[in-house]
Amino acid sequence: MLQPQKGKTGTKGQKQILEENLSTLNFYRNMIIAVSLIYIVYNLAFGNVFSLTNIFFYLLVIVSHGGSYRFMSYMANAKYTESGQLLDSGTDLNMEGGLAEHTKDLIILTSGCQLLSIISNYFWLLWLLAPGRAFYILWTNFLGPYFMQSSADNIPEVNEKKQKKLERRQKRQQNVRY
Repeated sequence: MLQPQKGKTGTKGQKQILEENLSTLNFYRNMIIAVSLIYIVYNLAFGNVFSLTNIFFYLLVIVSHGGSYRFMSYMANAKYTESGQLLDSGTDLNMEGGLAEHTKDLIILTSGCQLLSIISNYFWLLWLLAPGRAFYILWTNFLGPYFMQSSADNIPEVNEKKQKKLERRQKRQQNVRY
């Protein structure tokens, strides 16, 4: 059983964030290339490359992978001073709960759909998980709390005289009890 960590959690330095961002970008770039090569080689070998469905979905894959990877590399863009010193390492791509986490999930989902579509084109339907998850996040973080909040107009206003009268009554009741 793991012991809870005592004290303050350590923070990452700018150089460590930069190195982790580069390794994360390399990992997802390699994943995209490997899955695309497997998909292309398989479809060329079995003659499915010229079907309209495969062309359409592969174009969507290119847009999704390209946009996701470009967005992550933009987030991780490091800034340097004129002398070449690291000024800012960019956004930490490995931060939990961040936007990069959702982007990485989209790359993984797209790669999974692409690989599984070798078996059957019905696996492209798994791609519908992405807008479903986006709506869930939107609902839990923004829309749900907005629609479910109670309005301040529903709270009845208490007259100052009635409020003072109630306070005096409560004081008298407390004095009688003791």
